[in-house]
Amino acid sequence: MATSKLFEPYKLGPITLSNRTVMAPLTRNRAVAGLVPNPLAVEYYGQRASAGLLITEASQVSQQGQGYQDTPGIYSKEQIAGWRKVTDRVHERGGHIFIQLWHVGRISHTSLQPNNGAPVAPSAVRAKGKTFVGGTFADVSEPRALELSEIPGIIDSFKRGAANALEAGFDGVEIHGANGYLLDQFAKDGTNKRTDAYGGSIENRAKLMLEVAKAVSAEAGAARTGIRISPVTPANDVSDSNPQPLFDHIVDGLNAEKLVYIHVIEGATGGPRDVAPFDYASLRKRFDGTYIANNGYDLELANRVLAANEADLIAFGKLFISNPDLVERLKSGAPLNAPDKATFYGGGAKGYTDYPALDRLDAAQ
Repeated sequence: MATSKLFEPYKLGPITLSNRTVMAPLTRNRAVAGLVPNPLAVEYYGQRASAGLLITEASQVSQQGQGYQDTPGIYSKEQIAGWRKVTDRVHERGGHIFIQLWHVGRISHTSLQPNNGAPVAPSAVRAKGKTFVGGTFADVSEPRALELSEIPGIIDSFKRGAANALEAGFDGVEIHGANGYLLDQFAKDGTNKRTDAYGGSIENRAKLMLEVAKAVSAEAGAARTGIRISPVTPANDVSDSNPQPLFDHIVDGLNAEKLVYIHVIEGATGGPRDVAPFDYASLRKRFDGTYIANNGYDLELANRVLAANEADLIAFGKLFISNPDLVERLKSGAPLNAPDKATFYGGGAKGYTDYPALDRLDAAQ
């Protein structure tokens, strides 16, 4: 398998990745007081530094942007200092790491919001879905529609998040435009019922995502700014009546900003790849930068897609949770550890930093 394209170096903007694997962003709900990355996060990301690129768990750009308990932020000095320990460890081990910048929009709960207020959204449409608060899953709260006057503040919070990320030592940032969170809520007509400049037409609904991309890339540099999109996922009760022209337009706009990559969830997040018809090759053709493919990839599918030049990098999610040395295992054909779903969200070292690497297994035998 050593001849697989997956294990070749790849130039991503100013950075040379050691291989074409990407660790996808994975929410783990383990931040400590002040929503600072858990000290174990330093070990967790450090263990996985052999990935070509690590993308952190989604990190909210403001308190308003938080939707689940114990998710880390990137808006306070303490959070910046906590993330700095993570980036230092990854860099010591020869890795590269981007942070994912997040605003959840309506997928939140009043108990997490400033002054127990309503979560914000493009429109006052409540999601059929749950969030994780107080150690359990609870229905999301009723949102309120953002005022037009509040939208510049949303854009600015992403811009500040990017500046803070660079201060924390990240190699770049990924804007979270996927999975039914705020930017995706604005883009899709199932959640956006506005009649102002941010609603109605494809151009208006795509506007916030593209304005955020422009502001973040101006702050971090386009060569250090990527974005994640999920054209057809039903995650978090999001939908669009005609996603192909919407995302063709969005990717044209992202290409004009010269972002370094688009990170595309193909199909339903964590579910079937064929959930709805969509031409991902159209996005690849429209975008001059790097295309990261994500969702349900194993080595066989990764090799096939890379060989056909349908993607440049391949993101793996759950496999990186349970295999800190996933790259080495794929390369050598070693068996993979199975992930323990019971420990995905919240907790301590169990199911987080205690999955064995091959060298630990060898030593134990």
